[in-house]
Amino acid sequence: MVKSVTIKAPSSTANLGPGFDVFGLALNAFYDQVKITKKKKGIKIITSDLIPSNPQKNTAGLVAKNIIKRFRIKDGVEIKIKKGVPVGFGMGSSAASAAATAVAMNKLFNLNLDSNSLIKFAGMGEKASAGTVHYDNVAASILGGFVIVRTNPLDVIKIDPPKDLALCIAIPKIAVPAKKTKVSRSVVPSKIKISDSIINLANAAAIVTGFMKKDSILIGKSIIDVIVEPARQHLIPGFSRVKKNALNAGALGVTISGAGPSVIAFATSSSNLKKISASMTRGFASSNKKSETIICKPSNGARIIKK
Repeated sequence: MVKSVTIKAPSSTANLGPGFDVFGLALNAFYDQVKITKKKKGIKIITSDLIPSNPQKNTAGLVAKNIIKRFRIKDGVEIKIKKGVPVGFGMGSSAASAAATAVAMNKLFNLNLDSNSLIKFAGMGEKASAGTVHYDNVAASILGGFVIVRTNPLDVIKIDPPKDLALCIAIPKIAVPAKKTKVSRSVVPSKIKISDSIINLANAAAIVTGFMKKDSILIGKSIIDVIVEPARQHLIPGFSRVKKNALNAGALGVTISGAGPSVIAFATSSSNLKKISASMTRGFASSNKKSETIICKPSNGARIIKK
């Protein structure tokens, strides 16, 4: 009888510019590792990272709690979390732990859940960090590649990315509030102009076409958002300079990664990725902010690393 399962789940970027709460892309920049072990009762979180250990306030704990309740599982679980994804920087940190937990619980208790069900349970965990349920990051982290999220009912479409798609991520070294995602969501406008909606919809359609045709240039040049990015950019010191620098250095498109404050540049493997990364570092430095840059590619989804 299997008593424990360990899952590794990747970081992700959400929105990709115009695809707010719809698009997600798994990235091989960072990974979270979650080990779940059966125990007699209750849910216990074990971690040495600066995340909540109260299961009700922890994304992984919330996922486990919902699955245990839904399937009337009589066992309890011990959840060991090893964070690799930076917390609060728009890289899908909470989602990686939630995704890994959903996949681990499915394996450990032989639930045979389909991908949409796994994503639904993982999305419930996002309530712990974002205050609301959303699926873009968890879907990417579970399935890997590029995902399109449709809701009511939940239906996630996965498309394999072009092999030459490359990304540069600049992560500023700034203090982020505990409920950063909630703060970032609060500035998103509740009403928008139809003309802005048309621009974003056209670019979102072009991004999907780019993934379908394996055209990294089309994807990159369609990373244009006239709704959410303008509303959020004031939360990121030096954002305008970082974006301008990256585009001048050869990036195809630049936007906020998820809820930020990381900034992501889209390029191809033949681009001068080091030059783009260095230009983004200089952009943050212009606002007296240090930053770390990561060059990465799309990732596969969550997987078992020990059973």
